[in-house]
Amino acid sequence: MSFKNKLKNFSELVMFEHTIFSLPFIFLAMVVSAKGWFGWKLLLLGALAAVTARNFAMGVNRYLDRDIDAINPRTKNRPSVDGRVSTKEMLIFIAINGLGFVLVAYFINSLAFKLSIPILAILGAYTLFKRFSALAHIILGISLGLAPIAGAVAVLGAIPSWVVILSIGVVFWVAGFDLLYSLQDIEFDKKHNLHSIPSRFGAKNTLLIALAFHTITVLCWYFFVKVANLGNFALLAVIISAIMLGYEHYLVRKDFTKIDRAFFTVNGYLGFIFFILVTIDVVF
Repeated sequence: MSFKNKLKNFSELVMFEHTIFSLPFIFLAMVVSAKGWFGWKLLLLGALAAVTARNFAMGVNRYLDRDIDAINPRTKNRPSVDGRVSTKEMLIFIAINGLGFVLVAYFINSLAFKLSIPILAILGAYTLFKRFSALAHIILGISLGLAPIAGAVAVLGAIPSWVVILSIGVVFWVAGFDLLYSLQDIEFDKKHNLHSIPSRFGAKNTLLIALAFHTITVLCWYFFVKVANLGNFALLAVIISAIMLGYEHYLVRKDFTKIDRAFFTVNGYLGFIFFILVTIDVVF
């Protein structure tokens, strides 16, 4: 197999394009922390931290979920299942990205380095949680919610209150859209005794819980704007986010086949719009 094809398989393994969900918020936190441009060094290190952390988390997920993915019609063609990426290759991939994340954290600052191992432990916990707890959706949210905290730590070497509020918003944003995404597997989860909120509470209640989570998200992001002393562009970012999240719920409630569109398209644009508007607010 050519190097190009192998690279393509690893990209599909971790769904590399979905790094889009974490990058805007780590850089947003860096911009707010620095009150503008934070330098090329931190730009590079921040990007490397986000990529290696996510690759580690997705690698662990795919490795531990091989048995489940093999019997789920939606996931049976993943590279971790059909043999395109071997078990040995996955373990090497996980180790390289885990060590890479710790090394990048070392070059950022001492606090980032101290937090690197606990962060990896949280990132790897999601797959284990869904084996015994419906709270796995929250663990996934926490995994991405660490991104803005990491951004603030990189610039300030500290964790200010505004970034905690921002991060809580990210936690419930991710957990909320993961609930919607999990509706696709509700019958599979019930049949195979996998723990998820949809399989435990049903589709109707899951939609309500997801809506509650995203309401918390909007409120947290509003208070983030206030605590960080940001202005009208940042407030506009919150308003647009609320509208986009509402549209996401409209899509899913109208037709469950629109879940992929709601999950990937709407949330992908949301992160970048939020980042751009907050950056404009801080810079200008």
